[in-house]
Amino acid sequence: MIRRTPVETKINHERWLVSYADFVTLLFGFFVVMYSVSQVSETKYRTLSETLSGAFSGAVQTPPTNLPRTALVAPDDLLNTLNAVLSQQIGAGMVTVSGNEDWVEIAVKSQLLFASGSAAPSTAAQQIFNELADVLAPFENAIAVSGHTDNVPIRNQQFQNNWELSAARAVAVVNLLAYAGVAPERLAATGYGEFQPVADNNSAQGRAANRRVVLRIARTKREAPRLSAGEAVEASPSPSLAPAFIPEPVSEESEAAPNVQRRRAVDSAEESAVDYRETAPIKPVKLNNGGLLFTSDPDQPRGKE
Repeated sequence: MIRRTPVETKINHERWLVSYADFVTLLFGFFVVMYSVSQVSETKYRTLSETLSGAFSGAVQTPPTNLPRTALVAPDDLLNTLNAVLSQQIGAGMVTVSGNEDWVEIAVKSQLLFASGSAAPSTAAQQIFNELADVLAPFENAIAVSGHTDNVPIRNQQFQNNWELSAARAVAVVNLLAYAGVAPERLAATGYGEFQPVADNNSAQGRAANRRVVLRIARTKREAPRLSAGEAVEASPSPSLAPAFIPEPVSEESEAAPNVQRRRAVDSAEESAVDYRETAPIKPVKLNNGGLLFTSDPDQPRGKE
């Protein structure tokens, strides 16, 4: 009879680690889901809840986002709603909300929205403007977005000056609002650079207050709120790339003959464009009478016989 050697079986006392790792993974996923649910906008959650209720009850309901935007919200009502929606940011001193009979103004500090010298919106910026879009999307009030900076010069690969930076930040906010559902035809973006300060740039606190993005929601839908002539400073992306054209003063003659004024404007623009054309080098030409003529025209005659 053959005797078999007994095989020793080793018992792994660490098998519990596999179950424990699975449990930790599931627990992590649970908290991620809970956090994502806690970040849902109240307005979007209410819309989803009403849509699901209508679907299970058999009632046919049109989602609010598909409704035509025909209503205007009053500045006072909008001011109260925004104070409630932005209460956390207002309490932290990062957002101020004010208003009058013509518009409601929302001023957001740039350090909450963008990194220094950048126009890329932060996660906080996306959340804030998603919440604002939920409030503003159902209405037709015009919205003007303006970017502002301090007076510290900037020059990097993206922006040559503060005008460009402020304009890019205003455009970024407009894009966020449009992406979140605000009608693009209601939006306008303007960059003011450092030329509209609200505090003294000689202190760090003053410069921080001047770096901001301002939204003005008008009480009308046809045009955005306009600043006074002394406040308006338009952003120029690259002043040296295009010829400047200043129209002639309007006189009684030009008002009576608009076609003449239009021809003058076209002629002046064409004359300004000549400076930007490539010209031949200037060379001296010896004249028959012994003199020299400096010209860039190779066909220039050499003088009278």
